[in-house]
Amino acid sequence: MKRLAAAICGLAFVCLGVVGMSQTQTTLDKDAQYKISLIMQDARSEVKSHYYDPTLHGLDWDARYKQYAAMAAKAPNLGEAFRVVAAFLSGLDDSHVFFIPPSRANRFEDGYRFALVGDDCFITRIRPGTDADSQLHVGDQIMTLDGYNVNRQDFHDISYFLHVLSPMPKAQLVVRAPEGVTRTVLVSHSVTQGRQLVDLTTPLDYIDLVTRDENEEHANRSAILERGDVAVWKLRHFDLDFSEVEHFVGIARRHKGLVLDLRGNGGGSEDTLKVMLGYLMDHDVKVADRIERKSRRELVAKHQGNPFTGTLVVLVDAGSASASELLARVVQMEHRGKVVGDKTAGAVMEARIYQESHGAETLFFYAFSVTEANLIMTDGKSLEKTGVVPDELLLPTSADLAAGRDPVLAHAVALAGGSLDAQEAGKLFPYEWPPL
Repeated sequence: MKRLAAAICGLAFVCLGVVGMSQTQTTLDKDAQYKISLIMQDARSEVKSHYYDPTLHGLDWDARYKQYAAMAAKAPNLGEAFRVVAAFLSGLDDSHVFFIPPSRANRFEDGYRFALVGDDCFITRIRPGTDADSQLHVGDQIMTLDGYNVNRQDFHDISYFLHVLSPMPKAQLVVRAPEGVTRTVLVSHSVTQGRQLVDLTTPLDYIDLVTRDENEEHANRSAILERGDVAVWKLRHFDLDFSEVEHFVGIARRHKGLVLDLRGNGGGSEDTLKVMLGYLMDHDVKVADRIERKSRRELVAKHQGNPFTGTLVVLVDAGSASASELLARVVQMEHRGKVVGDKTAGAVMEARIYQESHGAETLFFYAFSVTEANLIMTDGKSLEKTGVVPDELLLPTSADLAAGRDPVLAHAVALAGGSLDAQEAGKLFPYEWPPL
């Protein structure tokens, strides 16, 4: 988010929402249709120019473009138009190829968070004071969300559609409580009214954008806690620079064991990954071969001086993706430590974000993530679509979630040589809700 804000703040006039596109319209106006046509054209060209496989897995990309461009032109509303763009890109069946739509003037906060545990989906957080707070409970299993089954196979698509492509003011959920009772609830989402036009040359608009980015980064910051002979490092994203990694490793070195908690970590910087592995290994280690459009090269993590040499336990779950999966798999293959938790996401490619804008005095922004390299591990296999299977498969129950217990973290601490009660483990890293 910080990089995106930095990229656009130098422009005189920007529009973070797309003018003329209303979620409630039965058809898009001509201006909106034109903007969608530009987005479709850019989607076609960015993938065609930069995707790591120039054959596009044998797809007739131009024919697919014509088909989906015609569908987008008939979209009844903004959410459906964005869904068509996303569906066009999904033909590659690549976790790192996706559409990042223009921001909306109004922002929706559903008031709850959900995550996969095994093959099922559960409510994991509820924002106090929201409508969700009165109708949902942590530990509720989501059976359907707006009519969609929520399971491992469909989780990513549903979350992407409802939170990114077409956020809505309310949602209907069918949930099952830990004791087995099933109920249907209609949850209203909080709406933050915004302005359709944003001028980043004015202090207030610029400060608002930067503040939102900073709030998000603060809520997702990494932390390390010390419990006797064990350090527990909660890494929420691979966004640390060299000095930050060195700082955390310096704390870990004071202990006999380290639990590296990568649950919910969707990945991030390749540089952070390499530095972290360099501090966890006593030798250079090959992570993978990068299969690029025109070349093949090795991805190597160089050994860093004075690494952590104690007992290492890595925690992962279904939300652990990309760099998290690479680190966990390298730890397994190098026999450096034990990986515990749930099977990972299986979303392991290397991509670049291509930012786009159109307009004259008023601009609208969007972006595409395009895979530029496939990563083949040293065993000759890709983690894409398969993920990392933990050495110990261990999942919390719905009752654990409801009670705020974290038996997985407690067990990991025990493996690292420490002792931590499951109830206390659930309180180590409290979730922070960003301001509305």
